[in-house]
Amino acid sequence: MDADTRYEAVRSRDGRFDGAFFFAVETTGIYCRPSCPAVTPKRHNVRFFATVAAAQGSGFRACRRCRPDAVPGSAEWNVRADVVGRAMRLIADGVVDREGVAGLAARLGYSARQVQRQLTAELGAGPVALARAQRAHTARVLLRTTDLPVTEIAFASGFASVRQFNDTIREVYDATPTEVRAAAPRGRGVRRAAPGAGIPLRLAHRGPYQAAAVFDQLAQEAVLGVEEVTGRPGGRTYRRSLRLPYGTALVAVHERTRASRAGAGTHPGGWLEARLNLTDPRDLTTAVQRLRRLFDLDADPYAVDERLGAAPRLAPLVAARPGLRSPGAVDPLEPAVRALAGTRGAQELVRRYGKALDAPCGSLTHLFPEPAVLAEAEPAGPLGALAAALADGTVRLDAGADRDDAEEALLALPGMDPAVAAALRVRALGDPDVSPPGADLPGTWRPWRSYAVQHLRVAGQLPW
Repeated sequence: MDADTRYEAVRSRDGRFDGAFFFAVETTGIYCRPSCPAVTPKRHNVRFFATVAAAQGSGFRACRRCRPDAVPGSAEWNVRADVVGRAMRLIADGVVDREGVAGLAARLGYSARQVQRQLTAELGAGPVALARAQRAHTARVLLRTTDLPVTEIAFASGFASVRQFNDTIREVYDATPTEVRAAAPRGRGVRRAAPGAGIPLRLAHRGPYQAAAVFDQLAQEAVLGVEEVTGRPGGRTYRRSLRLPYGTALVAVHERTRASRAGAGTHPGGWLEARLNLTDPRDLTTAVQRLRRLFDLDADPYAVDERLGAAPRLAPLVAARPGLRSPGAVDPLEPAVRALAGTRGAQELVRRYGKALDAPCGSLTHLFPEPAVLAEAEPAGPLGALAAALADGTVRLDAGADRDDAEEALLALPGMDPAVAAALRVRALGDPDVSPPGADLPGTWRPWRSYAVQHLRVAGQLPW
């Protein structure tokens, strides 16, 4: 998009582009999402940025009305397989906070200088600035939704010191942490989490969202002990345990979607309501990002539906289910085990090798087994080979892995089925353009063939 096209999106308050870019107003020093409901600024006063971090780095503050840092992530980072897309996925997963820029660069296979140069050239901000913007958003969520002491929030958000935390919040939000907390809404339906009740969250998405199809699939695949789906269609709750870098979590996500009122623009999005119980608040950013991948919340349904809806075979399916998502995974080993051992086999492996939760909650009793544990306990067959490869790093299926390299490494494992490798490319690596072996999908459906497959499966025209 050129600048004039972006300005037209701002002028029409088009919510389809929320998260795809941001605009700042030089006369006010504020940056916004494209669908911000405020009076449209004059064109010569507007600057455009690819990321929140770039806007903040140029001295602009976040709009308090449209909350630009709370929009869904850009769908571009899910589609792109280059180093910038891979870096953005890793930064979102919290790698810079945990391993620094050197760790990010090592995962990408580049030098730290090369990563810095490529991100800055294309996005207007380097990895440190991008991670800082993410920390600020995490801090705002904790300030507005919990009663955690400010000092605890500072370190839980990933800041190295309370002073750094205070300075960043003042710079980004033009308010002190105490003022950010005091400004949290207290209206109907808005409540602060009681101690021990977890962190309430709204997981935003753009455009329509077919929650029923996603929850149907999660219910069908649920591994007893780790996952459960309860309730009746239309009001179900997905609950699961999570193993995270610093601790564990129990999460609950509700099926009902809510339409956004403020800043929705001409194409409203919405959110899924969720609640996270974390043993360590430092895991909040990572937990949220993994849930977003599982529920495919950063997708661009407008781009997907436009391409697939033009295909005669898919047009009625897209019309029936606009905004259908392609679910991912919170742990790459989980879809692999389900594909190789089946759901019942996965449940037996959880029972035998999964770590028991310190405080079981209903049917949630275990964490999914770690690759090293499975590799030692079940060394034979394709599953043992895959678990060992994940444990020693021979195969990487994390958010920043190179998709082609990962598939090549998978197919090199003894007994690996190409269909399983294709499924892992979709579920673990989030590739939006995978055609399963034998499906023979036309090239005109690219780059959204994973979504085409999802439409065909939900409609009963392809087997699961």
